Amino acid sequence: MRAARGTTLFRSSRFLSSSMYKNLFFDLDDTLWAFSANSRATFEAMYHRFHYERFFRSFAHFYELYEYRNVQLWEAYGAGDITKEELNRQRFLYPLQAVGAEDTALAETFAEHFFAEVPMQSGLMPHAREVLEYLAPRYNLYILSNGFQELQRRKMESADIYRYFKKMVLSDDIGVLKPRPEIFHFALSATQSQLKDSLMIGDNWVNDVEGAHGVGMHQAFYAPEGVSEPLPFAPTYLITDLRELTKLLAK
Repeated sequence: MRAARGTTLFRSSRFLSSSMYKNLFFDLDDTLWAFSANSRATFEAMYHRFHYERFFRSFAHFYELYEYRNVQLWEAYGAGDITKEELNRQRFLYPLQAVGAEDTALAETFAEHFFAEVPMQSGLMPHAREVLEYLAPRYNLYILSNGFQELQRRKMESADIYRYFKKMVLSDDIGVLKPRPEIFHFALSATQSQLKDSLMIGDNWVNDVEGAHGVGMHQAFYAPEGVSEPLPFAPTYLITDLRELTKLLAK
């Protein structure tokens, strides 16, 4: 969902109180852990380490090619059309293929180093830590993420936020990704949470908001740059700053 600055928090009128919540399910990447910034920084470091200037006009040229194919491959992975292994193989090889440098061994080495280093990045979204400090003593906090098992916990430990959460539920656990209803039902069961007192918080409209909405779970859509186009439906909450969670949950 394309965004623009200036949107403020709203709450759908059909929900009169947010004090009902006991269980808060957070997406991780770009909701708490600054995935876009951390990932780009790691890619740029790998670009220079492996002298990719041999093949590309600039880092921006390489990263544009990577992002273009990466979006397509994640959609295919989410639909069950390719495996996780094929997703990772293709997304690192494609930029080289696109410039006529199809070096499978180099792409595999690049990927290996990338996955070793990206979870060591510790950047968080603005105010994430202070919000978790406030929420952790008051609610049951859980992670509900499409990320990979071998990365997500390490990311959280590097950023020193793992300690705030009682459980981490990942798509890898059952082989189903958000927004499929199965993963939301699994998360509720695995955490012994009730739908009526649970809230999903995330930055991805389809995966987090539509997914939770589809099973009847309330949602907080985190859009740090606001929303510039009409939404398909009104989320339970729309926030542009994580600190707004502390205000809406206090009502």
